[in-house]
Amino acid sequence: MARQGLSRALVTAAWLAEAVRAGRVGAGLRVLDASWYPPKERNARQEFKERHIPGASFFDIEECRDKSSPYDFMLPSESHFADYVGALGVSNDTHVVVYDGDEVGTFYAPRAWWMFRAFGHKEVSVLNGGFKNWLKEGHPVTAEVTQPTPAVFKARLNKALVKTFEEMVQNVSSLKFQVVDSRPEGRFRGTELDQGLESGHIPGAVNIPFHSFLSETGHEKSIEEIQEIFRAKKVDLSKPLTATCRKGVTACQIALAAFLCGKRDVAVYDGSWSEWFHRAPPHYKVSESKRSKA
Repeated sequence: MARQGLSRALVTAAWLAEAVRAGRVGAGLRVLDASWYPPKERNARQEFKERHIPGASFFDIEECRDKSSPYDFMLPSESHFADYVGALGVSNDTHVVVYDGDEVGTFYAPRAWWMFRAFGHKEVSVLNGGFKNWLKEGHPVTAEVTQPTPAVFKARLNKALVKTFEEMVQNVSSLKFQVVDSRPEGRFRGTELDQGLESGHIPGAVNIPFHSFLSETGHEKSIEEIQEIFRAKKVDLSKPLTATCRKGVTACQIALAAFLCGKRDVAVYDGSWSEWFHRAPPHYKVSESKRSKA
């Protein structure tokens, strides 16, 4: 199986379809559907039951998270993650391919990709173009749900890939690392609500909406195009970088894009704006709407 991209950060639908056809999905290669949608819009688990990539299992981000946290989708404990992915047949030697069914091409899959990396797993890839393009290219789907043989996964959190609220607060004055916010421009600037929250951004953050890295078809843009996007925003990939968003999901698109350019150490602020809004002092929340009201 030839490697694709940088440490197989991305695999193509054609590559995965050949692996499925050749019967290679199993202990050495696990495919995970990491889809999640707002409950009133779509039902990810039901859609998985109706059709998915043959041999795939459902990675439920609602289950694989810290349920004691008041914030959405925070990382679970090492033991929780290890038990959860082990039950999906993932060991430390398994190559994991994640995908989702979002219409943009890729939305939640990079979050699952980053979670695996945060817990020390290197052989994890995102299906370039997602399930949307898997279907478009005519690759096989099934409603048959396979039961993988449970495996032992040992998780060790790489704290260098995760930023806490306290570290983000310290960075406002120390400027030890760059901060890139992946939310839409209006939410970053504070001119539109962010899923019910007043919006704005962390002081010093730069805005690169996550969809900037996706082509019209939903595939990742070329490395050259991605590098130019970072350059245009004066983001230096040779220096420390942390990504943030609304709830730590699309921030992982920043981490993936930078990884494709050779930068493997982008951290994600797991709490993101959901936590920052509730915990940061008012003068640490930059918003144009606040200025216009003053």
